[in-house]
Amino acid sequence: MKTFSEGGSLYPHQREESPATAREDRTRTREISNGERAVTNPDVHAEGKSKGWHPEHWVSLVPYGVNQTHPNAYGDIFRCVVQNRDNLAYAWRILRDGCCDGCALGTSGLHDWTMKGIHLCNVRLELLRLNTVPDLDYRLLEDIEPLRNKSEREVRQLGRLPVPMIRRRGDRGFRRISREEATSLIADELRRIDPRRIAWYMTSRGLTNEAYYAHQKVARFIGTNHVDTSARICHAPSTAALSSTIGCAATTCSYSDWVGADLIVLVGTNLANNQPVATKYLHYAKKAGTKIFLVNPYFEPGLERYWVPSVFESALFGTRIVDDFFQIYTSGDIPFFYGVLKHLIANDWVDRDFIRTRTAGWNELETKVKGLSWEALERGAGLTRADMFRFAEGFGKARHTVVTWSMGITQHTCGSDNVRALVNLQLSRGNVGRPHTGLMPIRGHSGVQGGAEMGATPAAYVMGFAVNSDNAQKFASPDMWGFEPPVWKGLSATHMLLAAERGEIDALWQSGGNFKQTLPEPDLVRESLGQIRLRVHQDIVVNPTMFVEPADTVVLLPSRTRYEQRGGGTETSTERRVIYSPEIPGPRPLEALDEWEVPVLVARKFDPQRALKVFPWHDTQDIREEIDRVCPTYRGIAKLRKKGDNFQYGGRRLLADKFLTPDGKGHFTAIDFPEECVPPGRFLLSTRRGKQFNSMLLDENDPITGAHRNDIIMSKEDAERLGVNNGAAATLQNALGSFAGRVKIDRIKPGCLQAHWPEVNAIIPAGRFDSSGMPDYNTEVDVITANCS
Repeated sequence: MKTFSEGGSLYPHQREESPATAREDRTRTREISNGERAVTNPDVHAEGKSKGWHPEHWVSLVPYGVNQTHPNAYGDIFRCVVQNRDNLAYAWRILRDGCCDGCALGTSGLHDWTMKGIHLCNVRLELLRLNTVPDLDYRLLEDIEPLRNKSEREVRQLGRLPVPMIRRRGDRGFRRISREEATSLIADELRRIDPRRIAWYMTSRGLTNEAYYAHQKVARFIGTNHVDTSARICHAPSTAALSSTIGCAATTCSYSDWVGADLIVLVGTNLANNQPVATKYLHYAKKAGTKIFLVNPYFEPGLERYWVPSVFESALFGTRIVDDFFQIYTSGDIPFFYGVLKHLIANDWVDRDFIRTRTAGWNELETKVKGLSWEALERGAGLTRADMFRFAEGFGKARHTVVTWSMGITQHTCGSDNVRALVNLQLSRGNVGRPHTGLMPIRGHSGVQGGAEMGATPAAYVMGFAVNSDNAQKFASPDMWGFEPPVWKGLSATHMLLAAERGEIDALWQSGGNFKQTLPEPDLVRESLGQIRLRVHQDIVVNPTMFVEPADTVVLLPSRTRYEQRGGGTETSTERRVIYSPEIPGPRPLEALDEWEVPVLVARKFDPQRALKVFPWHDTQDIREEIDRVCPTYRGIAKLRKKGDNFQYGGRRLLADKFLTPDGKGHFTAIDFPEECVPPGRFLLSTRRGKQFNSMLLDENDPITGAHRNDIIMSKEDAERLGVNNGAAATLQNALGSFAGRVKIDRIKPGCLQAHWPEVNAIIPAGRFDSSGMPDYNTEVDVITANCS
């Protein structure tokens, strides 16, 4: 078992850097210890190139891009004030003192550790109402028929779930029950069920590390390893591929490494939609002389240009972000990067010293690359040999490069191999462990990174302790958990639903989550959920999945948010920064309890005598003390007690001295070459996000692309071939069914289509997975238009 505290990768306040590294990093963000804030001054980067304004990066002379399609941040602020006008003081305290419950960039109040100035985005403003909205009238749930036709957004806006409720099969709706009755009923049912038929799922909806840890420990106490989080539907392939190649599943660098890098490569990601403040980081990187490449089937408008509202120059004239765009096929990542490697090798743009001393598997990879024909690579990637050379030259001559990716890479049947292709690329140039280099699987939600590290996964009890008999024995000791957790292989979230369809799951506890709208084939999901004898939905608001007819019993349990949690809570950002967020004084839902407290109360009913010893916690500080003891990578979490307290495990960047693999080397992978053959006349459809937070839709229109929720993004060439104009009605069809929408002609690769998730989930087939358990959110479709016979 390896942890990030081994091998020279010490915690920030312990880590020693070589004099050379210290000199190179002197003007960068300082390492910080608990409670100390260090921010980057954008004016000190790139040897003075960043000083002053840079008209070469401007979009236009029209102030704030008036009459152009882009988000209106100032309008978002106004709407936020109007939405929260009944609780403005509390809303302001959350923004001022809490961590962001949206993306995983990481904040403390209105500031971060990457730059000076305000860190605030429209996603955080939109989510704020979840925390300030009054309680819903629970009597509305006594008859759910009128609610079935309401959208997720309309149901969510009814208000906070205030009291425990229950629904039996055949009931018209839910009835209120006491907390005591609810916990006793759940514990009695779980006691009667084989633990192998019990499943546990946690979303990333603002959950803290303490809540994740409590949930998964209770699940193991009850006896199940069917434990998973929403991270599975985002970055399970990243976890699998990075663990096998470099020995760790986290980003190897910091956000501050972007500013001053020669090159940033964005692959299958749309930062402008999902992490809007990242565009501010990219603005400062551009001022420092950084070049940005985008590899994607669709030229995302928000990555072409963006108006950063809190930077005066950008707010006035906008910022051109991407310097070069490489428009590959939806399934073309591996052939494209194989082509790039082929050029790197032919031109000797690889770091032979790094490869020889710090890696393994290069000879096999080099042999495979040299044996691939340019014709096959061009056909698979959808780009020419010259395009691949253009990328290879820019990448090969860059002194330091950061590669950042997201679900455009991972949500494929070959998602893990897609990530391995990126690892191959970076290892070939020695772009790991040095300043302004690294591998960054960027997270979309504030709770995702910490969820798996706290053990909310079928594969590990906590970070660094895989599920196996040896580690189960370690956790059985009184110094750890004091009970032996199960050692059998658990199921991921998507496999839980397939098991439920087969009648193999009798109980499912969901903390947050909206399976009916997030997973492929919603009809299949509904049928699977309807076969589960006991469903427990622990949440802060109501969602449509709760209304699925129960096989026997559905229980709703209200939770407090992270801001209402006694003793505060912590989150882990994409850059591995563990950040404390204090409890915020304000109103509390009628009978809601802390997120961690709800499953613990059930455990104390399930086995009262043992649970008193295993769960002696009174607040989150007690949980942090235990995490500090059992998870070496998180050592120091117990000292986080006030706003701003934080640490970055492993330091600013990982793997400076060695990789965390068993042999200490980074591993190249001669991955298989995918042959994605879409029949002539058909299209490859992939899903995209708009103005939304996971399945929570925030608006019918995406202000970045101008697309409506039912728009089908299609290339001009394909539209002309089909004889349709912009806005024409079109139907996507396959063996599962159809989706009716309208054509939106835009800059997407011919032969590829994109439409919004979760609306098109009805025609995304279930049962197609990457080896890591990630569902494939792509499918082949026919396009039916009025011109088609």
